[in-house]
Amino acid sequence: MNWDIVIGLEIHVELSTASKIFCGCSTAFGGEPNTQCCPVCIGMPGTLPVLNTRVLDFAVKAGLALNCQITRYNKFDRKNYFYPDLPKAYQISQLHLPFARNGFVDIGDKKIRIHEIHMEEDAGKLIHSSGKTFLDYNRCGVPLIEIVTEPDMTCAEEVIACLTSVKSMLEYLEVSDCQMQEGSLRADVNLSVKPKGSTEFGTRTEMKNINSFKAIERAIAYESRRQIEVISSGGEISQETRRWDDNAGESFVMRSKENAPDYRYFPDPDIPPISFTDEFIASIQENQPEFAKEKAARFAAEYGLTPKDAAILTTDKNTAQLYEETAKSASPKETAVWMLGEMMYLASTTGAKPKITPPPFAEFINAVTGGKTNRTAGKQVFEYVFGGGEDVAGYIEKHGLAQINDDASIAAIVEKVLAANADAVAEYKSGKEKAFGFLVGQTMKELKGKGNPALVNAALKKHFTES
Repeated sequence: MNWDIVIGLEIHVELSTASKIFCGCSTAFGGEPNTQCCPVCIGMPGTLPVLNTRVLDFAVKAGLALNCQITRYNKFDRKNYFYPDLPKAYQISQLHLPFARNGFVDIGDKKIRIHEIHMEEDAGKLIHSSGKTFLDYNRCGVPLIEIVTEPDMTCAEEVIACLTSVKSMLEYLEVSDCQMQEGSLRADVNLSVKPKGSTEFGTRTEMKNINSFKAIERAIAYESRRQIEVISSGGEISQETRRWDDNAGESFVMRSKENAPDYRYFPDPDIPPISFTDEFIASIQENQPEFAKEKAARFAAEYGLTPKDAAILTTDKNTAQLYEETAKSASPKETAVWMLGEMMYLASTTGAKPKITPPPFAEFINAVTGGKTNRTAGKQVFEYVFGGGEDVAGYIEKHGLAQINDDASIAAIVEKVLAANADAVAEYKSGKEKAFGFLVGQTMKELKGKGNPALVNAALKKHFTES
C-alpha cells in the first residue's frame, strides 16, 4: 500500500527582548542555572505579572510579515498543567483570542497556511545528566511566539522550506536571533499517515522541541516509517507526545497527547485584554524591512546576479548585508563568486562562522580583479580574510602572494617548462589541445601559483606561433 504523510508544525520562537515577558529578569542565553529568575517568573504566591510591551511590537511585526490578520482585541489565558520545568503549574498563553490568524508562508509553488500565532511565556529547562535530572528556571518567562501551521506539508523538504522561510523573515525583522542550537527557534512536528488519496487524516503524534533542520528531517523519516509499520501490522497509532532523541535516531513516548479541555484554560485574571489600534498596526507595517524575496529580486536587477545566486545570497540577512556592503566598493560579480564558492566551502568544511567584514573583503576582491594576486594564491588570502584578517595588502606581501606580472620572468619560466616537457610540446603541435592546459599548469607550478594566468597563456601561445 502507498501512503501519504501529513505534517503540521508548531514553531516556537524566543523573542529578542532584553527582559522577560512579565518581569524584568534578563533573557540572555548561557547564564548560570537559576540566576536569571525571580518570584514573578517562578510563580511565587502574591506576585503579579506586568506585560513587557516590547513583546507586542515584536509579535505584531512577525504576524504581519507572515501575512496574518492581526486580531485587534486579544487576551491572555492560563494553560494549566504540571511538569517539573513549570514551577507555577500554569503557563500564560493565548487560546481563545490569539493576536494573529490566517496567514501563510510561501515556499515557492506552494503556500503553507498559518492557522494562528499566539504569544506566551517559555517554560524552564530540564537537564538530564548521569541518571539525574536538574532544573534550570532561567528560561521561565522568556517571551515566545508560537506559529501554528495547518497540516499542509507532505514531506521533510516542504517542512525545511517552510522553516527556512520563517527563520529568514524573523532574522530580517530582528525579532529573534533564531539560534536553533540555543533553543531560540525550535519546532514541534505533528505527523500522521494515511492511505494514498484518502480524505481522512490518520491519528497524529507530536514530536517536541526539535532544534535543528537535520534532526527534523531524521525525525520525520523515522516517525512516518514507524507509523506505517504499526498500521501495516494491524496496530493502531495512539495520539501522544513523543521525544525525539537525535543520538539514538528514535522517538520515545513522553505522555498521551492532551487536548485543550485537559489544560482547563481560563482568562488570566492579572493581565488585562489588549487592544491594537489601526494606527499602531499601520506604523509597524510601514517600517517592515525588505525581506529576502524582495531583496533577491533587487540584487538580480541591480547587480546582474542570476535569480538562483541572488536567492542564496539573501536567504540569510547577514550574508546579504556582507554582499551588498562589499559590492559597493568592489566588483559585484566577483564578490558573488567568492561568497558562493570559497566562503561557503570554508564554512562547510571547517564548521566555522565567517568573520569576514566588508572593508577587507572589498580590498581582497579589488586585489584579485586588479592583478595584485591571482585566484590560486587568492585562496590563501581569502582564508585569512574569512577568519577576520584585515590587512590584505600586508598579508599578500608578507607571504609572497603577489601576482607575477613581469613578461620577461614569465617568458623565462615558459622556456624552461617547454624544454622539460618535449612530449607535451609534440602532442600539442599534433593537435592535442589538452597538452596546452598541461603546459599552463606546469608553468604555474614553477611560478608557485603566482603567475598572471593571462600572461602565461599569452607567452605559451607566442612561443608556438613563432616556433
